[in-house]
Amino acid sequence: MVTRRDLFRATGAAAAMLADVELRGQTGERQPVAPDISQPSAFKRVTLEVSLKPFFDLNEQAIVKVSEEIFRSWAPLLRRCDSCSLMLWAADGSEILEYRGKLQDKFDWARYLGDANPPTPPPVNDPDRKGGHGRHWLYQPNPPQMTYGDLKKIARILRETGVRMTGKPVYLGATFDPGGEFAVSDFKFNRHKEIARLGTRGPNTWVDCTATLHADSRAYAGFPKGIPEGTPFGTYLGRQSQHFLTDLGFDYIWFSNGLGFAHNAWDVRGPLFDGKVYNTAPAAKTREELLTFWRTFHKECPGFPIETRGSNLIVGVDLARGASPVRDIYREGFNVVAPPNSPWAALDGDFGLEIVGYLSRIAELPPGDIFPFRFYTHDPWWLNSPWLDRYGRDAHDIYLPLSLARIAGNATITRPAYLEFLTIDNSWGQMPEKVPNEVIPHILSAMEDYSDAPGLVTWIYPFDEYHDMTFGPAPRLAEVSFGDWFMRGAVNTGFPLNSVVSTKQFVPAYRTRPQFFRRTILLAYVPALTREVEVTLLQALKQGTDVLLYGPVENVSPPLLQPLSLKKASPLSGVLDVKLAIPADTLRHGSLPLKMQHRAELCAGGVDTVLSGQSAASVDVTVSQGGVERVYAASRANASGAGSGTLAWVRGSFCSSIGTARLPVPDDPNLWLQGESLMRLVLAKFGYSLRFHKPAADTRSPLLLPARHKNAFFVSSYSPSTTTEVRMRFGHGAPVMVGTETWLEDGHTSYTLPRAAHKEIRFLVDQAASSELSCVEAITEYPFFERRLLLKGLKDATVHFYPENERPVTMLANDSRTFVQESLPYSREEDDTRFVIKNITGQLMVAW
Repeated sequence: MVTRRDLFRATGAAAAMLADVELRGQTGERQPVAPDISQPSAFKRVTLEVSLKPFFDLNEQAIVKVSEEIFRSWAPLLRRCDSCSLMLWAADGSEILEYRGKLQDKFDWARYLGDANPPTPPPVNDPDRKGGHGRHWLYQPNPPQMTYGDLKKIARILRETGVRMTGKPVYLGATFDPGGEFAVSDFKFNRHKEIARLGTRGPNTWVDCTATLHADSRAYAGFPKGIPEGTPFGTYLGRQSQHFLTDLGFDYIWFSNGLGFAHNAWDVRGPLFDGKVYNTAPAAKTREELLTFWRTFHKECPGFPIETRGSNLIVGVDLARGASPVRDIYREGFNVVAPPNSPWAALDGDFGLEIVGYLSRIAELPPGDIFPFRFYTHDPWWLNSPWLDRYGRDAHDIYLPLSLARIAGNATITRPAYLEFLTIDNSWGQMPEKVPNEVIPHILSAMEDYSDAPGLVTWIYPFDEYHDMTFGPAPRLAEVSFGDWFMRGAVNTGFPLNSVVSTKQFVPAYRTRPQFFRRTILLAYVPALTREVEVTLLQALKQGTDVLLYGPVENVSPPLLQPLSLKKASPLSGVLDVKLAIPADTLRHGSLPLKMQHRAELCAGGVDTVLSGQSAASVDVTVSQGGVERVYAASRANASGAGSGTLAWVRGSFCSSIGTARLPVPDDPNLWLQGESLMRLVLAKFGYSLRFHKPAADTRSPLLLPARHKNAFFVSSYSPSTTTEVRMRFGHGAPVMVGTETWLEDGHTSYTLPRAAHKEIRFLVDQAASSELSCVEAITEYPFFERRLLLKGLKDATVHFYPENERPVTMLANDSRTFVQESLPYSREEDDTRFVIKNITGQLMVAW
């Protein structure tokens, strides 16, 4: 059997001869070879989240009918998973708090449109309470009363129906939400309002998991003699959950909306940060309060797994603002699953925050190495169905988070094990069939192309270091916060970050398989560098791997930065003039501002670096103020000698203000340069040029996440404005996406991308002349080929082709049909990933 490595070692006519030998077989004729169409499981489990609204008829046969429709609608996906889960949004968790152990008791269920417990005073933007955030309506006239017995019956029938229709295990999840949006809650907001002391949706609208309960003489399932004064909320919820989950037949519980991770999971402010100043004093106390909730809950409810929503932010931000003990939650044995990606990007369009937050939460995992992907199809309360309205049926929030590569300590990619849908029913209790019909193909396509290697950039995330920098003897909250907020801005301005490995996993992974990281740029945050990570990065750099650093430099520059010859000087902050020595984005109208706001209090200090004497480093960006200049970005090829990798560094600025909004507000791009965008521009020093040609300065930039799968790039993108032109050049040439046309000029191909795109790249073209190129999938036509790609518009071009598998490759120029002759000679490159053919004009057909 001729392997791909054998073919790589052969060049020119010899390669063609080896290919021909294998294809012809012993008979002298090419032999038919059927493609492999087997499809492995895409996920270990699919979770269909559903409210009780579809079950308005509580007759057993009516419940069976609804259950059958659920499993029938999602059958094409369920056949590609190992098990299924139904997570029931029965109410807001008050059904657990109120449970007395009596199945005949009624409970108020989530039968509303809008806010079931409207805040007092009314929302500022709706003082007359005309909208859904200031009032509620019943979702249909006279919805049925619901008892715990009815809920148990629905759960039982769902499980029985699922097992019967899929032949796979079916699990059931219950939910607890700290808010009051979904069902009227006398327990939270009247009888025990002492626990609802947080102001997430207005004063006293949110349960604080660290609260204690006042005495209550009523009998509850876990407290038949009443609630003693001072009972920790974790103790109460845990004991009630143990009874509720056991009695009603549930398998796990879901903590919604950041429960357990922070006092307030939505706001940039918190106990440690008031929006202006960091205060380390409450860190230890806040951490212990949050952990007490987890410990007391787990003590009372030890046997049931806990699945979580987590916060809407980033691990480092949650630490620096709220002392969120994520590491302890993961590692103390609470039987917990890591949170998925936040659904808030559907609401605010902040996909940079979603991606960076997701990467930070999965860099390290609890025991079991399980993490989910969650997709927002419908909202059962707030009268929106994101797939149909917010997303406009575009799949960017599928392809972006499913382009990620989470790297484990054995140098392998960990895929998301769980797929979750919020929710499969809409606010009216309807389950539109078009949604699973349209969503499922995109999800399966994304999983078929899921990363099997690191992407263009791999973030070495300082998960442990951030915790140590927050809770250690010398806290450094500003550096922790800046490191994550800066990366959120970088991704929102087009930085192609899709791969993550924690510092704890990186060191053994690199020692195990250094070549695994050979084709990625290693990204690390300078203030969080430990000696062990730095030594490993130095080794990688010497062996030819590229390294990109960001963040402020300490008083003594670490050895990793020494090739750049940087030293400290007096810091600059405030309004800075920016000078670029690298190509920048362009505008059709006007020009990009070259002033930037660097807020020292949000950016972990000022810009304080200069070159020390004679230096071989290239200064790529400088900033100045009043004639005083500082180095902002620098790079050096062959940083550790001949054959070593390129080293670059960017100081970075968090170019946002913190006002009254929950999230930081980026500076006006018409007036100020978005400093985070410089991270993308500096990639040109590594051979990856990604530049945007936008109509105006305030046109939002695309997100581009190039993942690697089967030796190709798969670029997933989101274009908030489809008017922006993306100009690209990768290390060996301009990328040509399969199924597209593009104009090649100045060594770059250009694309005007749709709102959502997911495209394969197997060709890089290097040619001096400008031309229109296209790449299309051709019919295989011959039974001995699996695929054929046709590349057109070449002008004396050198073409780099990334083969998909070990099948022999045949290349012909200007002949798209006849494959009886030998392949044109081509060579393989030393990195064992590319075939290269030169001097091609016209079209090139590549078949394998």
